[in-house]
Amino acid sequence: MGLSVGVSGAVALCVGTAAWLVAAQDRGRRRARVLFADGEVRPPLRVLRERAVAWLLERSRQRREWLCLPVALVVAVLGESVLPLLGGAAAVPLVRRWLRRRALGKERERREAGVVALCGAAVGELRAGHEPGQALLVALRGNGVMGAAEAGVSAAARFGGDVPGALAQAAREPGLDGLAGVAACWRVAVDGGAGLAAGLDRLEGALRAERRRREELRAQLAGAWSTVAVLALLPVLGLGLGAALGADPLRVLLHTPAGLVCLVTGGLLEAAGLCWAARIVRAGEAG
Repeated sequence: MGLSVGVSGAVALCVGTAAWLVAAQDRGRRRARVLFADGEVRPPLRVLRERAVAWLLERSRQRREWLCLPVALVVAVLGESVLPLLGGAAAVPLVRRWLRRRALGKERERREAGVVALCGAAVGELRAGHEPGQALLVALRGNGVMGAAEAGVSAAARFGGDVPGALAQAAREPGLDGLAGVAACWRVAVDGGAGLAAGLDRLEGALRAERRRREELRAQLAGAWSTVAVLALLPVLGLGLGAALGADPLRVLLHTPAGLVCLVTGGLLEAAGLCWAARIVRAGEAG
């Protein structure tokens, strides 16, 4: 009995040792695969550096405003001054605000296009013989234009609730203004007995015409935006031209009193000019 227990313990010990060796060998292979990829010896510090660079690149794609800091760092090294770093840090929130406004504009355009597609899909379902509530549900399926407001509209259409009220509530979201017209068409069709499909068809045509008008206006103002961008880059081109001629403009701007005064004054005038030009172009877009 004692002998069998001893043999069992020895077998268990051997099995455990073998499992530990296999696991250690697997860890060693994974580490070797990292350190000796493609037949090249890769020190751990190099692996960590590559991973850090990959992480920074990924974060820079997600947070593009932080790219101001590397650019400012390069200018600070070339000019041997800390002032470009301070300017880059101050530019981060401004660039973040501009990127956020641009993203909101794209989201607004996507929602406007979704409202037009919703009207077209609802008209098709109504002309196919579906009830208004069912047609709206089918049109909403896969549209994804309303976001959080879609649940309320779907519930009202499915259970016979106040569909115009739900649509009017959803129309308060940015980019969903066209849903107010859908709510008006629905209310007129229910109260006055008018054809909902015809009303939505006319609304879709009006929304498409409005989008087409804005796109044409944006295309006409593209030249103005290009002019603004060129004017904004002129000081940078001037610095590059001065450096090519051997004038060392960064040293003059960052290390002399007169250069600092010119830098501050020029920066303020540049910002004022960009804001003024952008306001003029936006006024044209709004008109």
